[in-house]
Amino acid sequence: MNNFNVLLVDDELEFLATLVKRLTKRGLNISTAKNGEDALKIIGGKVIDVVVLDVRMPGIDGIQTLREIKKKDPLMEVIMLTGHASVEVAIEGMELGAFDYLMKPADIDELFYKLQDAFKKKTIQREKIKKLEEIIR
Repeated sequence: MNNFNVLLVDDELEFLATLVKRLTKRGLNISTAKNGEDALKIIGGKVIDVVVLDVRMPGIDGIQTLREIKKKDPLMEVIMLTGHASVEVAIEGMELGAFDYLMKPADIDELFYKLQDAFKKKTIQREKIKKLEEIIR
């Protein structure tokens, strides 16, 4: 259950490096991107199960990146991270289909459990779609 692919997207490189180290120790396969544009390229060319996405980044911000991710893969689970206590942004992210959000600095155990829950949800949704496709055939 722990061995799945996570994309961490954040422009704070030190924070990103810390998350990579801690989540890799917990058995996750981690990819990173320092901005939304890079994240979208990675998602287009690699199997990613869950995205952890910073809200505020240069270039396209987290909300716009979330919109683009959901266009590419509506079942992709995304956990939003914000260092700025913005209820409005969190609500907007949830309305756009984010799985959940966390405040920075995120508690690593809480993030890990949310990642597991998001992966579980995605797996269940994909299984339901597979069964429906089999029924339709």
